[in-house]
Amino acid sequence: MFQFAEISLTTWSILACLILLGIVLYIMTHNRQRWTTRMMANASLCIALAFILSYVKLYEMPQGGSVTLASMIPILMFSYAYGVAPGLMIGFAYGLLQFVQGGWFVHPIQFLLDYPLAFAMLGFSGIARKLPDRWGMIPGILLGVALRFLCAFMTGVFFWGDGAGEQNVLIYSAVYNGTYLIPETVICLVIAMIPQIRQLARQLSLSK
Repeated sequence: MFQFAEISLTTWSILACLILLGIVLYIMTHNRQRWTTRMMANASLCIALAFILSYVKLYEMPQGGSVTLASMIPILMFSYAYGVAPGLMIGFAYGLLQFVQGGWFVHPIQFLLDYPLAFAMLGFSGIARKLPDRWGMIPGILLGVALRFLCAFMTGVFFWGDGAGEQNVLIYSAVYNGTYLIPETVICLVIAMIPQIRQLARQLSLSK
């Protein structure tokens, strides 16, 4: 019989990261959506706007992470307009820019989880475009941010657990990452409820 207890938490984290990466790469390659010039232009604009908004920080955590002026909204809108696969691609690219902005890493797996994979997860918000229109972007935003939180939670447990001190590392990671992601999500949800924002996202999709 398999002895799962003998597999370290670090090994499980690496396996989970590889699975996440595999899912992202599969969706990106399986759905070979044709990128038009307009679509690529919209992607560039959304990434640039998200990058600019990420500099407007309302609060910054001492060990990474911050509450910004809805910097996730452009990525979420693009995903809502074009779907999951394109959203994963620009989220992945945006995550690399976040690292260039001033990130740092202690392990390749931590780098993937904290930057390209974490922001690629926002692309899953694109599922909302297939849901009833009355729900708007809300379900997709909740899913995308929840998956981004999962990535941050894993790195908090397996790579930044020393900061927990005598606290339970699971609780520490959940509270730490929730401290900035929950307010950021609330800001994005409020903005997404503005009818003009959803209309703008729909207009992006009509310009494919």
